[in-house]
Amino acid sequence: MARRLHKQRYLLDFALSSLWRRKGKNLALLGVYSLLVFVLASVLFFTQALKREAALVLAASPELIVQKLAAGRHDLIPAAYAERLREIRGVSRVSGRLWGYYYDARVRANYTVMAPEEVAVPEQAVLVGAGIARGRHLSRGSTLTFQGYDGTPRAFQVRGVLSPESELLTADLVLMAAADVRRLFGLAEGLYTDLTVAVNNPREVATVAAKIQELLPDTRPILRDEIRRTYEAAFDWRAGILLSVFSGALLAFLIFAWDKAAGLSAEERREIGILKAMGWETGEVLQLKFWEGAVVSLTAFFMGTLAAYLHVFVAAAPLLAPVLQGWSVLYPRFRLTPFIGLFEVAILFFFTVVPYTAATIVPTWRAAGLEPDQVMRS
Repeated sequence: MARRLHKQRYLLDFALSSLWRRKGKNLALLGVYSLLVFVLASVLFFTQALKREAALVLAASPELIVQKLAAGRHDLIPAAYAERLREIRGVSRVSGRLWGYYYDARVRANYTVMAPEEVAVPEQAVLVGAGIARGRHLSRGSTLTFQGYDGTPRAFQVRGVLSPESELLTADLVLMAAADVRRLFGLAEGLYTDLTVAVNNPREVATVAAKIQELLPDTRPILRDEIRRTYEAAFDWRAGILLSVFSGALLAFLIFAWDKAAGLSAEERREIGILKAMGWETGEVLQLKFWEGAVVSLTAFFMGTLAAYLHVFVAAAPLLAPVLQGWSVLYPRFRLTPFIGLFEVAILFFFTVVPYTAATIVPTWRAAGLEPDQVMRS
């Protein structure tokens, strides 16, 4: 066993010296190879981290949301619907929510205006997200003016800026008292934007949703799992767009790997012929070329993966965030929690390391099976 390990170590030393003799070509190859791994790993890491963040955020969201539909579109829902929902067996609590969208022409962005259930906000006061605070240069004590539905300007005092840790969710959020929301949007008493429903047994959420649909046909129950799947589908779709943009680089790499498998250069064939003439066996030549391919591919894989990790989890993915996050104006500033799935890393390894390593073995196997003089003459 020790003898075999020594032999592999000597083969690895020889492979490194062989790569260094062609250092210009191999360094250029390593740079392109690492860049390809960096792009693929960055998209993969950022997409998976965003999906995980969305799942963590949605874990605290309502189990079931009920919206009223009119002509197939979202409409205000009467408070009387909440009373009927409370009669369904398994429902523990029903609450009405007040929220809406406000377009701020000054920064050309939409705000989400909401009356919170957990936080008490005084009238004529607001709590704003960090994205709004940056865009409007607001701080505690500043004045924020909204134009109501009737054209009347309404001034609110900023009582605080929401925590930067929640910026992925609250960058464009404005929290105000329920009475102020009604006055701003002209919502009558007894009407809500939607209803939230809490269910005693989480396994019965789908059953309760079916009962709601049967009891109130003009409503649409939305499950938390459906929202999570929608977010995941959106992130996957955006990641697919980025991968399509970089498909040219991937195609170029595949063409290079194919060219590598199609044959060896004259210098490489001469080197194989010399080794065969010196008494090297075919298996030893194949092991040597395997180590050469493994050194290049593994080095590129680790360099590209490390660069992708720093790009996504340290630098907050400046090259990918505008596409994958989805904000048009108010971009949130946040740092993703590092999360790398072993399955995704295994897929990345299989599609980047294995093809190139195999591409170095095939032509070598063809050349090593010939006689030394035949190899060098050809």
